Amino acid sequence: MTAKSQVKWKQDAWESLRAGPDVLIARVDPHSTPGYDGDKKDGRADLDAGLAELAEYQERLFAAGQRGGRDAVLLVLQGMDSAGKGGVVRHVVGGVDPQGVELAAFKAPTDEERAHDFLWRVEKRVPKPGFIGVFDRSHYEDVLIGRVRELADRDEIERRYQAIVDFEKRLVDQGTRIIKVMLHGSYEEQGERLMERLERPDKHWKYNPSDVDERALWPAYQDAYQVAIQRTSTDHAPWFVVPSDRKWYARLAVQALLLEALEDIDPQWPPADFDVEAEKVRLRATM
Repeated sequence: MTAKSQVKWKQDAWESLRAGPDVLIARVDPHSTPGYDGDKKDGRADLDAGLAELAEYQERLFAAGQRGGRDAVLLVLQGMDSAGKGGVVRHVVGGVDPQGVELAAFKAPTDEERAHDFLWRVEKRVPKPGFIGVFDRSHYEDVLIGRVRELADRDEIERRYQAIVDFEKRLVDQGTRIIKVMLHGSYEEQGERLMERLERPDKHWKYNPSDVDERALWPAYQDAYQVAIQRTSTDHAPWFVVPSDRKWYARLAVQALLLEALEDIDPQWPPADFDVEAEKVRLRATM
């Protein structure tokens, strides 16, 4: 099922990166390139080739959705600060027609959102048929930071794992393909990327002093990711652990996962709902 446009994969990204029930995140090398047999130069070439294929599939998906198709795609991006979520959005999803993309970034909930169940605000942002939805951070914040910062008690956190599984199953049953990605970076690489933000004035806007506070809780977050992935990686909505120390690989891998999902959906151009030949005659009469 390897993406047709990417030639250097020695194994499907879906198979190489999928988190099975026995996955141990600590044993995944953040600097590795699972399943890929090329270097940075190859990766850039494959990413460029994949953009053209992704753009066509996205347009076909959108067109089918406009004519009653039920398929949609939801890409969930999770990772520690500076793991590369923004880069994936820009370099992978940013290459397609924006009218068919819905991006949501879930920050700290508002007072209104806190008055409802944690999935209430998420339900409103799921992609409509024909769309590619992207969650830059997602409902998983409620079992990650919620667990680490003890924003909810353990019984509530436990309830949320099953609520997420049920919620995602319902989306899949309605026609949404879900791709959940943990961008798995190293502690050392995160430190270097945060320092770069401090050393470059053009990146100061990306720096948040709270990033260092969260960095101090690194082991707790790794444990929270481990539990969340084991509890919510299902056949209908699997998790993929993508090493992200090499930015080029992380972007390529997410693109490959999207392409493999879209190739499997194989959306088709909808047939005309009018008489094409008759419309040609009418149009020629005006020329």
